[in-house]
Amino acid sequence: MHSISTALTWPWMQEFVNTYGWLWPLFEVVHYTGMSLVVGVVIGLDLRILGLYKAIPIGAFKPLVNLAILGFILNLIGGIVFVTGTNTGAEFYVENLSFQCKVVAMAIAIANLLIFRFSGLEHRVYAVPAGGIAPGSAKTVAWISLVSWTAVIIFGRLLMYNDTLLYFLGL
Repeated sequence: MHSISTALTWPWMQEFVNTYGWLWPLFEVVHYTGMSLVVGVVIGLDLRILGLYKAIPIGAFKPLVNLAILGFILNLIGGIVFVTGTNTGAEFYVENLSFQCKVVAMAIAIANLLIFRFSGLEHRVYAVPAGGIAPGSAKTVAWISLVSWTAVIIFGRLLMYNDTLLYFLGL
């Protein structure tokens, strides 16, 4: 873990972020805006796949996917600034159980997305008309997506309360 912390501690970024006090809150806004875009689009799509909003064809969500991609890029930029620019060094994040769980949940969400996209399921899902029912495998992907993105949000919020999480888990 120490070598990962050292690799992710960028003194120039720490100096930059800590010299300009307005940068951290700015990147919080960027990060939260990105998460709103990701979650807004993904939850809407997942809920439609699961059978809600049947009056809307699933393909109507396809143009919104670019907003989710933009949101993920904004999240990634904000996250990199947070991890590499914190004045305590990256070990705060790398050694934080909440952060570790957030990264695992994000990896599951991304793997799930890649399966959806490259298995051919995406094309079948977007072809479902209004009133139509998505394939069962798409519903599984939607549930995994909902759970994993919810976990990303929960563990992201718990970052500053890691001691409470450890206490709750008995660690």
